[in-house]
Amino acid sequence: MKSKIVEAIGLPTHAVALIWSDAAPADAISLKPGRWACLMSLFAATAAKGRVCSINRETYGCWGGGTGMGFGNCYEKFPGGVQCFYRFLSDGNEKSEHGREVAKQVAAWGDHHWTDEFLKGERYLKDSDAVERFLMASPMREIPAKCVVLKPLEMVDERDDVKNITFFVDPDRLSALVVLAKYTEPDEDNVIMSWAAGCQSVGIFAYEELRRESPRAVVGLTDLSARATVRPLLGKDVMSFTAPWPRFLQMEENVDDSFLQRPTWHGLREH
Repeated sequence: MKSKIVEAIGLPTHAVALIWSDAAPADAISLKPGRWACLMSLFAATAAKGRVCSINRETYGCWGGGTGMGFGNCYEKFPGGVQCFYRFLSDGNEKSEHGREVAKQVAAWGDHHWTDEFLKGERYLKDSDAVERFLMASPMREIPAKCVVLKPLEMVDERDDVKNITFFVDPDRLSALVVLAKYTEPDEDNVIMSWAAGCQSVGIFAYEELRRESPRAVVGLTDLSARATVRPLLGKDVMSFTAPWPRFLQMEENVDDSFLQRPTWHGLREH
């Protein structure tokens, strides 16, 4: 599918379509079962560079990634269980006897950074109670498909069950997408931005918007860990903008005769 948006904003990477499917394309790149990885690297290093990727319940990279793609509450599989995850995301497992025992197993994996964060915590939320409240409010779900396929937008065809389109953009392009999302509905809140794992902003949080009569786009990469992964691949000034499929189609229709054809935007693109 050729996109007017991609052309108008001069997107330097490929827009990425997220598709639900019961079969992975034959040429799709995927992680090995059980291999740890940040899924945003698949988005940034492969799909955004023009390759097709697939993710299933055995190849989601990390517990947050499996949860983010819609494979249920994968934090239940976190070392030591969900309580250890609550402490990992907040103030660490160092003060917990159970956590210290699990940390010995984690240390045996040989990743000193991971062991340090398991013990001392990522500290993205204040305490375990805050993490539990965050997860309780998260739109976890089991999608009715065997895998998620990431495909460059231009490769999408009418057979694909597209759920959303993600753009990796700098501040100027992000601003343009926000304006375009509100172009015909300036009285509605058509774009949201919050903190979540990078893969969850393009996954379950964007899926949840499809339940709304007027689905909102989701600005992501507010996850510092995901930013650290994506920075060497796409640069330091990149955010994600995920438009649920109905919102994307509306935005496509509004490109012609919009601000994207006027001197202010052209001036920003040229400089």
